[in-house]
Amino acid sequence: MTLHMVKLCVGAEDVGDLEAWQARLMKTLPAPVHRTRMVPKQIDKLLDGGSIYWVIKGVIQVRQPFADIRVIEDRGGRKACELVFEPELIAVDPTPKRPFQGWRYLKPEAAPADLKQGSGGEDIPPELHAKLKDAMVW
Repeated sequence: MTLHMVKLCVGAEDVGDLEAWQARLMKTLPAPVHRTRMVPKQIDKLLDGGSIYWVIKGVIQVRQPFADIRVIEDRGGRKACELVFEPELIAVDPTPKRPFQGWRYLKPEAAPADLKQGSGGEDIPPELHAKLKDAMVW
């Protein structure tokens, strides 16, 4: 059974910031990687077609499929984790998400749908799209 993850993209103002950060990483690495102190207990489900859903400015805006999840040791010898992603960022239906620490599991039925090209939604700023959706206007 597939499981997803949702995580805040701290410091990013928009999807372009996330793209730029990952482009810098891929100058020295073959794929985008994010290190985290907590190791997911359900790695198999995340790797079975799961994605990370990035929250930027209080809105889930894009997702990235997992390529791998590696359990590593940090500099202090403690267990840590490297989340490895496919390079492509996939736009999703902008969905408001309140702040939280770390990451959370996200069940497939609760995950925002991918935005279809040509649907008109890709031209609206994500924050506005989320507010319109929340007001049931979209």
